[in-house]
Amino acid sequence: MAASAPLPAAAAGTFRLGDMTVNRMGFGAMRITGQGIWGEPRDIEECKRVLRRALELGINLIDTAASYGPDVSERIIGETLHPYPQGLLIATKGGLTRSGPSGWHAACSPEQLTKDLEGSLRKLRVERIDLYQLHTVDPKVPFEDSVGTIARLREQGKIRHVGLSNVSVEQLRVARKIVPIVSVQNRYNLADRNSEAVLTECEKEGLGFLPWYPLAASELARGDSPLAQAAKRHNVTPGQLALAWLLNRSPVMLPIPGTSSVKHLEENTAAAAVKLTPDEVRELAR
Repeated sequence: MAASAPLPAAAAGTFRLGDMTVNRMGFGAMRITGQGIWGEPRDIEECKRVLRRALELGINLIDTAASYGPDVSERIIGETLHPYPQGLLIATKGGLTRSGPSGWHAACSPEQLTKDLEGSLRKLRVERIDLYQLHTVDPKVPFEDSVGTIARLREQGKIRHVGLSNVSVEQLRVARKIVPIVSVQNRYNLADRNSEAVLTECEKEGLGFLPWYPLAASELARGDSPLAQAAKRHNVTPGQLALAWLLNRSPVMLPIPGTSSVKHLEENTAAAAVKLTPDEVRELAR
């Protein structure tokens, strides 16, 4: 009997987050909500098809957050994919509240983080979150208190692994003195590499780096730009090339592009197979 072909998401290889191994091409579930990441999605059945198709493509890292909707993304994941297949890692985040489609507010008090975590457990229909991430740093709450709350929830068995989001190198180092950290999720793409130092720290320490907003490539893809030229050489779209650049940029990179379209999901996942030379990676970063 012939061996089955590897699934598309596995083409970029794997990464180990704590005791869980994931394919390096993941899925971000922010977009399975309404406009402005607020309320119900326009086509909930298509969003459910996206989630099921993600698993068929070999994606075994799905990232969401309590604030996506709010509560909508986690609920749809629970309704669609539970009971979860073995090996699927669902990551979520707490520490942001919403006041409307454009309203995002840091809320990282021990009380709010505990509330967020308990809500995530209910909506995702689990007793323990595989990867729970502090969504942001709240200037009104001592950072050590926020991280310490997540550490205590982990000790209670409600969290398997801990991650951070939107942090500096120094904050990452502080957090690691309080609780083991397996990943960081910061904004990072071809057009915005302000988190370069954090990525370097993750490489040094063997931590996963989940770049959010990974597809900010429209400005770089115009005309005869290096990105447009490279996309033509590889016979892919500029968006696929931008994702491939992330995957080829660092072995700790775990892109989590999001979409509410099956077609777009398949296109994004295919980028896992695009191989760039070191020279191409450097040229695109200029």
